[in-house]
Amino acid sequence: MENIKKTFPGVAALQNFSLEVNRGEVHALVGENGAGKSTLIKILYGVYQPNEGNIYIDGEKVTITNASEAMKHGIGVVFQELSVCPHLDVANNIFLGRVKNICGITDDNYIVEEARKILQDVVHLDIDPTALVKYLSIAERQMIEISRVVSQGCRIVVFDEPTSSLTDIEIRHLFEIIRDLKKRGVGIVYISHRMEELDELADCVTVMRDGQLVQSMNYKDTDIDTIIKLMVGRDMNDIYPKYKRKIGEVIFEANNIRYKDKLDVGHLEVHAGEILGIAGLVGSGRTETMRAIFGVDPVDTKQVFICGKECSMKNPESAIESGFVYMTEDRKANGVALGLDIQDNITMASYKKFSKKGVMNDKSIRDNAKEFVEKLQIKTPNLQQKVGNLSGGNQQKVIIAKWLTRRAKVIVFDEPTRGIDVGAKYEIYNIMNELSDQGLAIIMISSDLPEVLGMSDRVVVFRNGRVAGELDISEADSEKIMRHATGFEEMDSEES
Repeated sequence: MENIKKTFPGVAALQNFSLEVNRGEVHALVGENGAGKSTLIKILYGVYQPNEGNIYIDGEKVTITNASEAMKHGIGVVFQELSVCPHLDVANNIFLGRVKNICGITDDNYIVEEARKILQDVVHLDIDPTALVKYLSIAERQMIEISRVVSQGCRIVVFDEPTSSLTDIEIRHLFEIIRDLKKRGVGIVYISHRMEELDELADCVTVMRDGQLVQSMNYKDTDIDTIIKLMVGRDMNDIYPKYKRKIGEVIFEANNIRYKDKLDVGHLEVHAGEILGIAGLVGSGRTETMRAIFGVDPVDTKQVFICGKECSMKNPESAIESGFVYMTEDRKANGVALGLDIQDNITMASYKKFSKKGVMNDKSIRDNAKEFVEKLQIKTPNLQQKVGNLSGGNQQKVIIAKWLTRRAKVIVFDEPTRGIDVGAKYEIYNIMNELSDQGLAIIMISSDLPEVLGMSDRVVVFRNGRVAGELDISEADSEKIMRHATGFEEMDSEES
């Protein structure tokens, strides 16, 4: 890709950007949210047309106006938002748009057997080709999408944030597949906000900022600190801001959170000004416990106190009324209304606050939204910008503004920086510190152990729907957390 330029009304998304990818190479493409990575990939895949610039494959100039043309030229993309069809079976997903038939009759047996071979050859998995995709895990769905892309004979495959919803074991499997593709001579473009993954995979790295090329280099000639500095345009010696918190009285207390054989949490508490980190493996009960407290999921027993007052919290509405809010891990599905503007999203949980006798005070709504846009440094041209057009970090800030408008006392951040670039992470961490300084109680669920260790005052570790251990941050480290999370600490205690 050479001197690519792409503009949208009022925005220069790409400015004379160039990218070169070689056969059998993993080329990492990094940059903050809004740097232009997605726009670049959509141009490569024919979703957008560049205003200027050219694309060359094997030295030949090509024009790509849609996804079909991209595939004909050997270009495949595994998008972060998977494009599998949940109501079709595995085989038909792999051959989507490519099913051959004779006299209008499809040879289903042939498709199933070919799909089985592709799954074993490409992703090394024995998935039933006749299974409906809607019953498969996120990781399995991703493997199907990879199989579909690679089986088309792609010479260039783009992976867009492929590990954002995978467990550590699933990530290891994905890396094996990428290395195998590399051995076959496929050129890989790898987009990720997880810098540690570059150590595992990258041969080259290109850094983008504000739609422009900052630098391309061999990965062995650089390091993570240099890459981050190039991404954000400033030094970030410590991604977790140093902050001395003032811990106050207990604000939040939950007892006897129980549901069948899935949850059995005896006691949790958080103090004013404290950030409580909640760690554990995927499926350990971290999110399920908070959803139960919030009133989303059923419980057999539950007792919750906020500021010493018992709260029923039988549903999300009563929880919010009590000052307890839950920021879901899936912000696009459950945190924001993507089709509404910033002002409406910030206001949607607090309409009563801005109405009098059924009449909305538009000026107060506008002033409140403007105040939080400035306070949280939400990057937007105006309050009428659709939230779906914002970066992940700015969407997260809009959700925070929504709950601060509602005057929350306890905020649960579930995977607060998932899919967010390193610069935006730093800003979210600063906001969390400021909220703790205001006396709010913060609960942070995270699968990112450095994040848990960097931001928490205490760490509670979950395992099998129960609290497996609690550590003061002064004694916590990754090994101790993982021993509790995997049950080894419990085994050691029994042996002694």
